[in-house]
Amino acid sequence: METKRWAGPVLAVALAAVAIGWGTVSHSGDGEAGGDTVDSAVRDQAPDRSRFTPPDPATPGPGASGSAPADPGAPPRAPQDVLYLGDSLAMEAQDILGSRLERSARVGSYSSEPVAGVTVCDYLQGRPGRSLVPDEDKAAALVRKREPGVIVLQFWGNTWGYTPCMEGVEWGTPAYYERYAEDLRALTGQITDAAREADVPRPRIVWVQQPPDALHPDRIEQVNDLYERQSAASGDLLADGGRELRDGDGKWTQYLPCNDYEQRTAGFCTGPGGTARLHRDDDPLHFCLAPTPEGGRPCPAKSPGLERYTRAIEDEVDAYLRG
Repeated sequence: METKRWAGPVLAVALAAVAIGWGTVSHSGDGEAGGDTVDSAVRDQAPDRSRFTPPDPATPGPGASGSAPADPGAPPRAPQDVLYLGDSLAMEAQDILGSRLERSARVGSYSSEPVAGVTVCDYLQGRPGRSLVPDEDKAAALVRKREPGVIVLQFWGNTWGYTPCMEGVEWGTPAYYERYAEDLRALTGQITDAAREADVPRPRIVWVQQPPDALHPDRIEQVNDLYERQSAASGDLLADGGRELRDGDGKWTQYLPCNDYEQRTAGFCTGPGGTARLHRDDDPLHFCLAPTPEGGRPCPAKSPGLERYTRAIEDEVDAYLRG
């Protein structure tokens, strides 16, 4: 199994920067597609799972109802390869999600190709202008090359100023939501076409709905609605990545009560009063409790937010693979 780690020119998000930049994931440079956006020394490293406490699959978090139960009469699907694409949230979560999925006999292999700062259009082929994702790692190219059975797609909703493929599109405007919906349809179509051209089954897409936006909650709600509409239109899947990351009113919060797994596992209940700390004080977006360096990285620290986030994705993938 190989997890590739990208190291594009990304500025770690600090609270002040997020306030200026409306809370997008990360600030990436304007590297040309296929250019020097990849640090080959990092790219070739094998993932190190040893630093993670194994997640407890039997312990759902508070309010974690999971996906609809599989049909008990349906035969399980053959093991499927899972591919994870996305931005810096995917980058920090990739090893933890891999640790979860690799334990399942229903998963044949797992790989990930996140790039900090990207959004949906970066993974599209044939889009005019610049992109942070090289041509060989566009979604359609990876479908032809790796033939995954499941593709997990996770995007916070970065826009102009963070990825050049959204040049001229400002967040929260009608043009922003129209462009986002258009790109969701286009990416779904390119994945479908690539599978047909490669004469392989079309992979099932899992769109990951995002946790609350601390600064602009209405934006993330509308983006999540677009994911829901697209998944319904194309017969794909929806993972509610924020299901265990909202307060009682469904809003952003830095702390939540620890669940059973966190209570019995050292290093997880480090917030005030023994709560689960979801975000660093200087970063209201990412869930890794270690600083996010330039270029991003898989999270090296125990982080309740990432455990909760990846569990929601794992549950959706597992429910699908159960048949």
